[in-house]
Amino acid sequence: MLSYDELTSSERELWDAFPEGRRVDLRTGAPEDDRVAAGGQWGPGRAVRAAVIVALLLGANTTQPGAVACLRLTGARISGHLNLAGAQLGHSLWIEDCWFDEPVNLLGASTQTLVITGSRVPGIEAGSARIEGNLDLRRSLVESGAPGHFHHDITALSLTNARVTGGVVLNKAEINAPGGWAVAAGGLVMEGGVFCKGGFVARGEVRLLGAQLPGGLFMQGARLEQPGPRGVALALDNAVASTINLSGGFTANGTVRLRGARISDSLTFEGATLNGPPDGNGPSLAALLMQAVDFDFTLARPPSGIVDLRGAQVSYLHDSEHSWPDVVELDGFVYGSIKVDEAGERREAVGRRDSVAHRVAWIRRSPGYNPQPYEQLASWYRKAGHDDDARRVLLAKQRHRRQTLHPAARVWGHLLDATVGYGYRPWLAGVWLLALTLLGTLSFGTHSPDPVQRGQGAPFQPLVYTLDLLIPIGGLGQRTAWFWPDDSLQWLAYLLIAFGWVLTTAVIAGVTRALQKN
Repeated sequence: MLSYDELTSSERELWDAFPEGRRVDLRTGAPEDDRVAAGGQWGPGRAVRAAVIVALLLGANTTQPGAVACLRLTGARISGHLNLAGAQLGHSLWIEDCWFDEPVNLLGASTQTLVITGSRVPGIEAGSARIEGNLDLRRSLVESGAPGHFHHDITALSLTNARVTGGVVLNKAEINAPGGWAVAAGGLVMEGGVFCKGGFVARGEVRLLGAQLPGGLFMQGARLEQPGPRGVALALDNAVASTINLSGGFTANGTVRLRGARISDSLTFEGATLNGPPDGNGPSLAALLMQAVDFDFTLARPPSGIVDLRGAQVSYLHDSEHSWPDVVELDGFVYGSIKVDEAGERREAVGRRDSVAHRVAWIRRSPGYNPQPYEQLASWYRKAGHDDDARRVLLAKQRHRRQTLHPAARVWGHLLDATVGYGYRPWLAGVWLLALTLLGTLSFGTHSPDPVQRGQGAPFQPLVYTLDLLIPIGGLGQRTAWFWPDDSLQWLAYLLIAFGWVLTTAVIAGVTRALQKN
């Protein structure tokens, strides 16, 4: 136990101020001397031992009646290891513009509001901590320390399995663990929000796997750089949040992962930049099985890597010309509506002249053939009352599928496409029937056939004779009553019979396919 006589003058000032919650300011007032970046050179007059802070927070100085004890310290160099692991702290800690020689250890501690702003700290371990209030690290520089208790990678800020009843505020903070974990907060349980705005920079992976964020995650304007070996800048796998805001200039030089994340309100990337891993070997966004109500993907420019939305579900999708890279994984992606950003205005994507062509080209960015993206798009068009556009999408699906078939099936597919548009353009059958009828009528009308049996049957009618050839079912009494001595016309009659069967078969097959799919 420290005695009062062992304390330096600055430590005695802090000791005396603690019971009343008064702030102790050790700054000189000269800006060049008070720069925290040079705190390692501050002399003994500004030094406070970490052991003194620990002793005060653990009750070494009795609280005065009528006052709220609180440790408030500004402009100090804190020497030694601030070890509060497992401690039960009933007082708040407010540290501003200080330099820590060694890491801060709050592993498993229970504490009140913890504020370390504008300071330099060589690592904070707060795994399994319970913070009744806020954790405020605004403007602080937190650098990587040794691997933590819950992970093996080098970590700057650890909040693994921690619980915070207020908010975590990292605005303008700089968290450095290049190639490691800048923030390790898997299993974090929040009651407030997590704020990483206003110039927040993380060098290393920010991990929030399975975090519960009912107050949301706000990273407007944040920069995530120098990810770990896996190339992941932000990992939110299986996180549960009300809102995730990665907009306003948010930049990720690594993969943003949202696999299995559930967002009850909005997920926005408006104005963000997703550069993907520096080596180019990885997606820019991996959001497999993600669920959100409002998904705003109006980026500042197209992502450099793949966007993977397989199995994701959103109610509202917002995109723009800058949203999609060359490769997009869309199999299983479900959405309720699509709005497009044009000149700063959000409009429904249906009804535009090039809407179907644009959306089909979007689907074709997905590698291979998958029917679900086409069926999902067609369903959206139908719900919006654009049945013709839905049929155009389903026709594009069949044409894409045809490329995966063996040669004989591709030939049959081309025939179905040319004759009835796979059943989605049945009017083509009428065009073919009209053209063949006209051809037959004109060809047969310039010659006279011979009767099969003289004096029997109806008089020869070129139009009726042609229709009798083209219609394979039933008969009009002309085909069996006349034959052609001219071989060329007789072969034309045979060809019209064949075309009639092919056309009828194609109509039945195409319409049946369309009815089965819809």
